[in-house]
Amino acid sequence: MRVLVISDDALARAGLASLITRREVSVVDQGAPADAGTLAAASQPDVVAWDLGPGGSAPVPADVPVVAILWDEDQAGAAAASGARGIVLRDTAPDRLVAALEAAARGLVVLDPALAELLPRRRPSPSDLVEPLTPREDEVLQLLAEGRSNKSIAARLGISEHTAKFHVNAILGKLGAATRTEALAQAARLGLVLL
Repeated sequence: MRVLVISDDALARAGLASLITRREVSVVDQGAPADAGTLAAASQPDVVAWDLGPGGSAPVPADVPVVAILWDEDQAGAAAASGARGIVLRDTAPDRLVAALEAAARGLVVLDPALAELLPRRRPSPSDLVEPLTPREDEVLQLLAEGRSNKSIAARLGISEHTAKFHVNAILGKLGAATRTEALAQAARLGLVLL
């Protein structure tokens, strides 16, 4: 994966580059926000790690997916409105940051769990789903995203394992997926779950 690092602060750029560089990740360039477009065109990254800094402005929309790294929760709205594919807090562990960059590069939406309640979830348009999810199916989908089995879902919701399996199969059908993994990937793309 090829990553472009953007920040107003040269020290922050160097620190981010050092944190995320590993065998499967290469930092192709670094620069200031004013140079982001030029750097992206020249380096052809798969994803941009954009450090907003204290009081920094939202990332500029680009053809390349952007993961916005926030200094505080107040920046979340502006980052989301700018079209960032990923939004994480500055204290995110390096492995989680790399995972967020990889997910965004693959077209998924990434949101730090601490920010989940601050931003409204995008509801899919009717054309996104074969049929809208029921409130119970939405609950089951959230539990699927936590990696729960049918038995665990049933226990959590106070329903039978058979009923949990029925809801899982309905979700697969409505998302046009053959497996749980495909369903979760599709749900993440639609903003139905946060992974």
